[in-house]
Amino acid sequence: MTVKVGIVMDPIEAISFKKDSSLAMLWAAQRKGWELWYMEQKDIYLLDGKVLAKMAPLSVAMNPSKWFERGDYQTQELTSLDVVLMRKDPPFDNEFIYTTHLLELAAAEGSTLVVNRPQALRDYNEKIFATHFPQCCPPVLVTRRNDLLRDFHAEYKDVIFKPLDGMGGTSIFRIQEQGVNLGVIIETLTNFGSQTIMAQKYLPEIVDGDKRILLVDGEPVPYGLSRIPTNGETRGNLAAGGRGEGRPLTEREQWIAAQVGPTLKAQGILFAGLDVIGDYLTEINVTSPTCIRELDNQFGLDIGMQLMDVIEAKLHAAPAPC
Repeated sequence: MTVKVGIVMDPIEAISFKKDSSLAMLWAAQRKGWELWYMEQKDIYLLDGKVLAKMAPLSVAMNPSKWFERGDYQTQELTSLDVVLMRKDPPFDNEFIYTTHLLELAAAEGSTLVVNRPQALRDYNEKIFATHFPQCCPPVLVTRRNDLLRDFHAEYKDVIFKPLDGMGGTSIFRIQEQGVNLGVIIETLTNFGSQTIMAQKYLPEIVDGDKRILLVDGEPVPYGLSRIPTNGETRGNLAAGGRGEGRPLTEREQWIAAQVGPTLKAQGILFAGLDVIGDYLTEINVTSPTCIRELDNQFGLDIGMQLMDVIEAKLHAAPAPC
């Protein structure tokens, strides 16, 4: 029986052909002979207790000028799909949360496997999740209190302040010992004390890169992508102009992955990205981690197929419906 795979993503016509990890997953699923179905977040809805979607058949190609063909949209129950890949990029807003609720209903109603598990997407903020493993993290504070943020800066002298819902390095500030603009940065990020943010001790090892380590069903890919900041930047994010350089995992990075991996596996997070600076874990990305394409190209890997193999094994292991 053909496996039907749906994907929830941002508009496919607007993705970056060279870098998009969702495209790598779709290529892998198609090479397995699986059916592909495309939808965006807006296309999923609930009617009379059934989760439905306007979805379109999809085919993909390794062609930078025409990487997909999409057929006519049709209405189907989400339970008609064997797998749904939830690959919508942040922002992690209420609409994202509502979508996870609908995906969770569909998964509970039938035998549809949602990757990653919807409840895990809701439960694990990508910045706070890292703090579940304090043995791996640098000094960190999560608060919206002005006084606590000022005390943290006074103690560590050189710190990073960042929002909890940012992506791609947006709105990340470094405040050095002189504390230039400390007050206005706190006011801006916390919206005058109404929004919680994260403070983190600045890690000078960022000059050597913010390393993305991908884990598939809790097991790390043996190479990570060090995202190296441009001159004058403190952010290594590729979206902020960083340069990606693949490197083997160090012994410390393997240890960090071993600390986090079992929890990811237990929570149904089949695909995740750890961000590591120097010896420290800074984030755990679970919504739509990237860097598949860069690592595949540099090391001859096929991470998308590795993920599809795991998904296939889980489908075969699932009990047959009554």
